[in-house]
Amino acid sequence: MVFQGEVLSVGALLDVARTTPETALNPSVGVRHTAATNAAVCRTLVNDGEALDVCWRLGVLQTLDDYTSALRRGGPDLAAGVFADEPPRTGSVEVDAAFAALAEHLAERDGWPTPAWAQDPSRRTAGWYPAVPAIFRAEADRESPGAFRRRGILITSRSLARA
Repeated sequence: MVFQGEVLSVGALLDVARTTPETALNPSVGVRHTAATNAAVCRTLVNDGEALDVCWRLGVLQTLDDYTSALRRGGPDLAAGVFADEPPRTGSVEVDAAFAALAEHLAERDGWPTPAWAQDPSRRTAGWYPAVPAIFRAEADRESPGAFRRRGILITSRSLARA
């Protein structure tokens, strides 16, 4: 069978998404993946010797995607559940700090209380640029959101942008 539909550009797809009416909240699915389950995946990756940027993508950014999905389905109360359980330590202080930074950043942005575990002072690092090429590090130094900067995680304004 040959595809007979219309192929849209990425820009056109984003325009469609922006103009499509919001669907009614439906929290019935609940939260399937959490920061805790994604941190457990990262712990395995770290133990297997994977680069920390892999944990950034498969752990931290996956948690952002899970949060965004829950937010769309059920609003901030459901989405906050992604961070309800404390993520286990991954074996990387950088990744542990990134999970805490993401929790605080989203809580501040969307108006729910930052989980106590995210305020743990041990969830900090001296300075990590996750998946930020050297050419963009000065930009990350200027643009990193406060919750990330306070924990030593330096990212650009595009680092949390998701399609």
